[in-house]
Amino acid sequence: MRIEDYALIGDTKSAALVAKDGSIDWLCLPRFDSAACFAALLGDRSNGRWQVAPVDPEPRVSRRYRGDTLVLETEFTTREGVARLIDLMPTNSACSDVIRVVEGVSGSVPMKMDLVVRFDYGTSVPWVRRVNGTLTMISGPDAIELASGVELRGEGLSTKASFTVGPGDRIPFVLTWHSSIEDPPPRTEPFGAIEATEEWWSDWSDSCTIRGTYADEIRSSLITLKALTYSPSGGIVAAPTTSLPEVIGGGRNWDYRFCWLRDATFTLQAMLGAGYEDEAIAWRDWLLRAAAGDPSQLQIMYGIEGERRLPEIELDWLAGYEKSSPVRVGNLAASQLQLDVYGEVLDCFYQARRAGIPPEEEAWKVETVLLEWLESNWRQPDSGLWEMRGDPRQMVHSKVMSWVAFDRAIKSLDRFERLDGPAQRWQAAREEIHREVLERGWDSKRGTFTQSYGSPELDASLLLIPMVGFLDAKDPRVLGTIAAIKDQLMVDGYVSRYQTAADASIDGLSGQEGAFLLCTFWLADALALAGENDEAREIFERLLSLRNDVGLLSEEYDPVQGRMLGNFPQAFSHVGLVSTALNLVQGSGPAMQRCDVEVPL
Repeated sequence: MRIEDYALIGDTKSAALVAKDGSIDWLCLPRFDSAACFAALLGDRSNGRWQVAPVDPEPRVSRRYRGDTLVLETEFTTREGVARLIDLMPTNSACSDVIRVVEGVSGSVPMKMDLVVRFDYGTSVPWVRRVNGTLTMISGPDAIELASGVELRGEGLSTKASFTVGPGDRIPFVLTWHSSIEDPPPRTEPFGAIEATEEWWSDWSDSCTIRGTYADEIRSSLITLKALTYSPSGGIVAAPTTSLPEVIGGGRNWDYRFCWLRDATFTLQAMLGAGYEDEAIAWRDWLLRAAAGDPSQLQIMYGIEGERRLPEIELDWLAGYEKSSPVRVGNLAASQLQLDVYGEVLDCFYQARRAGIPPEEEAWKVETVLLEWLESNWRQPDSGLWEMRGDPRQMVHSKVMSWVAFDRAIKSLDRFERLDGPAQRWQAAREEIHREVLERGWDSKRGTFTQSYGSPELDASLLLIPMVGFLDAKDPRVLGTIAAIKDQLMVDGYVSRYQTAADASIDGLSGQEGAFLLCTFWLADALALAGENDEAREIFERLLSLRNDVGLLSEEYDPVQGRMLGNFPQAFSHVGLVSTALNLVQGSGPAMQRCDVEVPL
């Protein structure tokens, strides 16, 4: 299956990927970052999957979500008739459930079910037994119960079923995870759960305040972002998957089931722009808990409840998606110094205050401690927002975001009387950073800012310079940078993050990667700010056309092969879609530019 052939279901604690052939090939329970019990996505059937499909090997397939919900319907048209598969994870359940219901639509359709449970990322074969009509599968700390509306049989270390559905038939399957040291939870009633889950998502979607142009596209992406939210903490994972490759057969395969600080402001603005204040507050509070403590220990990412240790290991028993290895869990980049996150944290808190979110008293104390550390450390080289694994450098975007940190602190002092801080020191730091970036980050011969001081490389993050208010969007230096990025980083209408190097001298990695979808959204934003609205809208419409049949986007896109790449679905891509849509509809207002006063020249 191609990456774009998957759909997403989730319960705001975990999520599953459902293929067009009715197979759930990826599922981690009970949390996004738990070990997978279905890992066929990164291996094969023997690593765990759950398929419910017609016996007919070549049915016509169509899919949709029921209204503005995450209840998935897959319709199979076969020679014998039509059957419908309903997939969901109940949002109001105290346990972790996956519900699948097969409905007969017309004719008489022979169906099959194939369940292969392999705990611990496809390695652990469970002990299976029948208890009170329910199939129980246990291995170590994990247990799964399967209740079925048809007779089940064991075959080759898997569980199978064969049945036929006709018009009006409804055959349910309920899979429930629980800790093996605890008693099984009460069995979930499937049909009531479908109704309740559909109502829950519909009620949430109805709270969206966006109307008119792009409203449907915005709402679809917001549902995806809500699905990637870990509701107990408010954290939002970058994606529900690990190790989907940035190029097929390559080794740029990373675990994205964590929360990145740099997502903070983009996500906050997307939620606030659509009227979701509760989600914005929860994300702000998660960020405050994560950022609290010794500022020198601030990480670029954390676990979904704020965990700091994210050790990276390789799972050598998994071949990788389309043989793209290694498969990694954990993320070594958590230990990198990336100075831009200080700016993102300060910007997020400022934007929250500016939007009228009820203040958190401890937030300003945390911010002042972070700023005190940044005053002494912004001159350090770092790894940059792309988490490069080569030698640290003086990254221009990192310096710009350090400027943002002091800029937002000064604006907070000016705008909110109850706050206090060393304004003159912060102003001096802001001015020094601004002056240094213009002197050392600008290539006058080529007429563009560069990735790092004195380097020949470009970087798509430079498109954020006008967005954060560092320079006006119509400044000749910004326009020159936009033109250079379009000339050197754009391939068939899509923008790459930077030019990867075969000798790994730039990012410490070999091989190439696809075009980065968020960077292409940034180009549309920069062009719109510069007054090039027609070109910005053309790029945005091109990006919209990449969404799969149920409206999902991955991290990257291969314009040559015409397929999605990277972890899926990607929060950053959907945040970009929401932000750019709001920018195009609302013009150069709060959604467009993250600064509310005239920028320095």
